[in-house]
Parts: sequence; C-alpha cells; structure tokens
Amino acid sequence: MRLAEDAWNSRDPARVALAYTPDSRWRNRTEFLQGRAAIESFLTRKWQREGDYRLIKELWAFAGHRISVRFAYEWHDANGEWFRSYGNENWQFNADGLMELRIASINDLAIAESERRFHWDRGENGRRPDQHAALGDLGL
Repeated sequence: MRLAEDAWNSRDPARVALAYTPDSRWRNRTEFLQGRAAIESFLTRKWQREGDYRLIKELWAFAGHRISVRFAYEWHDANGEWFRSYGNENWQFNADGLMELRIASINDLAIAESERRFHWDRGENGRRPDQHAALGDLGL
C-alpha cells in the first residue's frame, strides 16, 4: 500500500507506470486506458492539472490476487481553488506482482484552503511522513 502511495506522491508518471503490466487496463472515472504508455500519458496530464497533489491510500480488503483500496487526495486547479478527491480502487495483480487491472471511482469536493488536512513538505519525492495521520485518523 505505502509503496503505491509513495509512487503516486512522487508525481513521476514513468515511475508509477512501472507497477502495471505492459497491457494493464484501467478505468479512471470515465476514462478507459490500456497499456503503460497510455497510463504514463494520463498521469502526465493529471499532474499538470492537479497542483500541490498529496495522496493518502488505505487498504480496505484483499483476497487472493485482488486488493480494494480507499483513498483521498488534495489538490488545487489553475485558479487556486482547492479540492479533496475521494475514491475507491479495485486492483488485480498478475503472477509477477504487477497490476493488470485498476478500476477507480472518484468524487471531487471543493474545499476552502483552510479545510485542507494533508499538510506535509513535498520535499524531493513527495512522500507522506510516517508520523502524518492516515485517512482513518483524519476522520476521512
């Protein structure tokens, strides 16, 4: 879980894409993607649009080669308006441990900057510090 969160918080599309099979399939909101190149392109667009992105993931359930995750992330748009995006992901892995299927459902909530809860120095790699509260601790 934490490795996935760390990779996404790095906002490095090439790094994140390596966790997926070369022909991985995604549904992200209303977009349907297939393959690492499409994933990398999608993430590049995403992080150009979502400024100061900070994400927290939390394991919800797992069985066999499938995992369910809940998450929240905060970001602002080009106008400086802040949002908290909430969602659930279903992950399916192949025998080599790479993700072959990712299904994400996400909702956005406009928030005031004063309502932000994800405060950490993004530093060199964007990693959430170990002492920062998790989703459950934040009441999310």
